Amino acid sequence: MDFKELSLEYHSRERKGKVEVVPTKPCSTQRDLSMAYTPGVAEPCLRIEKNPEDAYTYTAKGNLVAVVSNGTAVLGLGDIGALAGKPVMEGKGVLFKRFADIDVFDIELNTKDPKEVIKAVQLMEPTFGGVNLEDIKAPECFEIEETLKKTTNIPIFHDDQHGTAIISGAALINACELVNKKIGDVKVVINGAGAAGIACADLYVLLGVRKENIIMCDSKGVIYKGRTAGMNPYKEKYAVDTKLRTLEEAMKGSDVFCGVSVKDCVTQDMVRSMADKPIIFAMANPDPEITYGDAKAARSDVIMATGRSDYPNQVNNVLGFPFIFRGALDVRARAINDEMKIAASHALASLAKEDVPDSVCKAYGVDRLSFGAEYIIPKPFDPRVLLWEAPAVAKAAMDTGVAQVELDLEKYKEVLEARLGKSRELMRIVINKAQRDPQKVVYPEGEHPKILRAANIVLNEKIAKPVLLGRRHIIEQRIKELQLELDDVEIIQPAESTKFDAYCEEFYRMRHRKGLTMPEVQSLMSMERFYAPMMAHVGDADCVIGGITMNYPDMIRPSLRIVRLRPDVSRVAGMFILIFKNKLICCADTTVNIDPTAEELAEIALLTAETAKRFDITPRIAMLSFSNFGSVEHPVSLKVKRATEIVKQKNPELMIDGEMHADTAVVPKIIEEDFPFSTLKGGANVLIFPDLEAGNIAYKLLIHLGGSEAIGPILMGLHKSVHVLQRGCEVNDIVNMTAIAVVEAQSNRFD
Repeated sequence: MDFKELSLEYHSRERKGKVEVVPTKPCSTQRDLSMAYTPGVAEPCLRIEKNPEDAYTYTAKGNLVAVVSNGTAVLGLGDIGALAGKPVMEGKGVLFKRFADIDVFDIELNTKDPKEVIKAVQLMEPTFGGVNLEDIKAPECFEIEETLKKTTNIPIFHDDQHGTAIISGAALINACELVNKKIGDVKVVINGAGAAGIACADLYVLLGVRKENIIMCDSKGVIYKGRTAGMNPYKEKYAVDTKLRTLEEAMKGSDVFCGVSVKDCVTQDMVRSMADKPIIFAMANPDPEITYGDAKAARSDVIMATGRSDYPNQVNNVLGFPFIFRGALDVRARAINDEMKIAASHALASLAKEDVPDSVCKAYGVDRLSFGAEYIIPKPFDPRVLLWEAPAVAKAAMDTGVAQVELDLEKYKEVLEARLGKSRELMRIVINKAQRDPQKVVYPEGEHPKILRAANIVLNEKIAKPVLLGRRHIIEQRIKELQLELDDVEIIQPAESTKFDAYCEEFYRMRHRKGLTMPEVQSLMSMERFYAPMMAHVGDADCVIGGITMNYPDMIRPSLRIVRLRPDVSRVAGMFILIFKNKLICCADTTVNIDPTAEELAEIALLTAETAKRFDITPRIAMLSFSNFGSVEHPVSLKVKRATEIVKQKNPELMIDGEMHADTAVVPKIIEEDFPFSTLKGGANVLIFPDLEAGNIAYKLLIHLGGSEAIGPILMGLHKSVHVLQRGCEVNDIVNMTAIAVVEAQSNRFD
């Protein structure tokens, strides 16, 4: 099946189209119905009548955007009409929701009269928090947007104009930095004088390009003073006094080419005629003004961006509109002004200089992305764009007086992280706790690039004080290659450490009656995975994080031989936090104890409850079995029952019950109707499995079939904070585990 057929099948299978409306409140009982509609709906209506601002409290207006089009300039398809443009508008709605959690109604207007479009949007203003104008041809689009911005009190944004301008503006900022040219000095040629071309010119001027340094061309050539053919007031603004008449002439000696026009209008000779280190944004879609390969073949020093995803530096509007509207909606902005657009460009430019998460690299099939000629703007699937761009836009709105709501920007970023998923929300809580009192964390695999990148993040964000173990020259070389800011980080090569002999003496004291000789001790202590836990044992470090290159047993065994158990614990245990869309569940033991006794199972439950509280989770514990409160008498179910009794004796305040089935634990209605005597209310958020086999199978099924995210494994029960990474984990996982370890170490310090 070719791409066209696949596209048709994609749009037509199952539920037709790409969007649906999903209710956000329950409507399954008579009471729900009376609240959702009559008579309950009357009260919010009356409140809004008295105070229109209450619409943002009692309705979806504040998170609802209209994507409005008349279909006169749909992608590269031209004037295909409102109805034919509907798949594009639905797609726009998908992108709003996917990238910024904004709800959309797509509105296709069957008119080419700009005044009718204006009137329709004005009449719909009460419904929406903002309006995204889409695929409306120039010059009518200018009139429509300008009029609506003057006559409405919600943000109006024509993405075909400003989206391309904002994203390419970010690219221009970074490209100029890379070629060491001041933005105020560069000579810019813009080919295409429609909505996007005019908007690019306008924004480039706001970013610092001198207007007199811009030459704009259209299908008839250079736009010069005195030209009458094909002119309008918007083109006239960029008419220059020049003898140049063709695009070819204009490009000679230019520093920047910005194309929003047609394919193949730029030749290799034209690229060769540009100034040293030329910057080319060939953004015609789907085929650029010149291909990436041809431009690179003509000039090896060129910095190139296109609108395509199969070349570096894709200028994709999805980097702009979802996040610009997110920031604008959240401060209830009356408009999207120039300052907000500039803020968006600078936010994107700054983000491109940050370390790129492994998940983003994997999404694009590359091993590494770093700031440079082939990475001057972030990738659309980088989740951090929301956290950088929306706050920048919101701040600009507040600073310029168009915001109607003032936000604490740090708290706002936490709200945005929650929109990225419960795992981000949960980890933000932990990271905030870690930042209050950073602890010293030793990484035994200090030479690994992922460890180095994670150490860079935890140091910069003040989550921890990293210590790197390994060969100093290798670590320093990789820090330089990765362009990390780790100049002051502590690096230790175990065998050359001043404390090596003391550590060996201590390890020999601990293990000489376990069959170890001093030469064997010295050999082991020269290994980073033994040296790291010894640092924690003697108090030279607070936490140990390792395992990215090792099997779980190879990393955990040295720690268990060196770091002692807590005095109230008989053995260690492991847990995962599984995060679903609307809930999270702690699962234990999933990694260590194969067949725990009742006493050990009780201990695991108490450790898991304690760990859950560090995540601000109030534990509701279910002790799982194949028996429901004595329905089956078997040694396994009796073990679980006994463990439950032990926990209740040791900590009567904990909400815990068992033995019970898994569905009984997580479906509150089952307990309410069949087991009303149970002390477990509201559904369990901590599941204790009867043995490792059950726990390990269950959590892996929940991850892969239940669609949950996992945080862990979290090791519990040691006197010091030691955690084992999963092999091949990502940098962000290492950062998260570091924060978890730091918070545990803080708790240990005060115990």
